[in-house]
Amino acid sequence: MANEDGFGNAAGSAQAVLQYLAESFTDDRSGIEIISSRGRNGLTLELSVAPNDMGKVIGRRGRTAQAIRTVTRAAGARDGVDVRVDIVD
Repeated sequence: MANEDGFGNAAGSAQAVLQYLAESFTDDRSGIEIISSRGRNGLTLELSVAPNDMGKVIGRRGRTAQAIRTVTRAAGARDGVDVRVDIVD
């Protein structure tokens, strides 16, 4: 199963982990959108959620956002892909 970004299953693993984490932290699952793009330094996943869920995803002092980035990056690293997560409005 090849993704359009060229990373194949590795991107799918990181994206699946990010999807699971986003669903765990939000109330409005229909507001979750993940866009993947390939860059010079690896894979970038852009996460956007409903405005009411933004605070839950970011957390106090950004701790939840940092944890989401760390776990997703680890999922990509396990498959040999450098993954970066951006949380966008």
